[in-house]
Amino acid sequence: MIRVVLADDEQLTRQAVAALLGLEPDLEVVADVENGAEALLAIAEHRPDVVVLDMEMPTMDGLQVLELTDVRAIMLTRHARPGVLRQALSLGAKGFLAKTAPAALLAEVIRRVHAGLRYVDPEFAAEALAENPCPLTDRELDVLRMVNEDRTAPDIARALHLSAGTVRNYVSSAMTKLGARSRTQAARMARDNGWI
Repeated sequence: MIRVVLADDEQLTRQAVAALLGLEPDLEVVADVENGAEALLAIAEHRPDVVVLDMEMPTMDGLQVLELTDVRAIMLTRHARPGVLRQALSLGAKGFLAKTAPAALLAEVIRRVHAGLRYVDPEFAAEALAENPCPLTDRELDVLRMVNEDRTAPDIARALHLSAGTVRNYVSSAMTKLGARSRTQAARMARDNGWI
């Protein structure tokens, strides 16, 4: 039996997927949970062969769970952005699938991932290949990674061992390249594209 943990904050979706996978003779859903923190606990308790993670969950999203575990993972999402696909794969995801996929395909992807193979939804893969590369430098990305509403340029400068003026220059350059109206918008755009 292939032991599976499901993590999705939509109860109806999660329970429907668990019921459908339960009909498969070689799959056993050992836990279904509603957020990333519970997913980590279920992974530690049940030691599943594969975990199926929703990308967007409260407490901790699917990418954050990926960073904290080495279990074979399949990411499920409604709206895949190419940068997020690349980020998930770089964090070790073995599968990337649309929530609109049929249950039979999810079962097959679980089997493939369990066997050590990968699966990426062909439409998501095509979008990722067609996407423009990141226009930002590594240092601009470092600065944007630190941006939030509470952190000032001097705060970021201290953390990155730069001057506040240099931080402002990197932020300004990133905003210009991205066409952003504010530093928080630039940081959000970088996150949405999976660059940070």
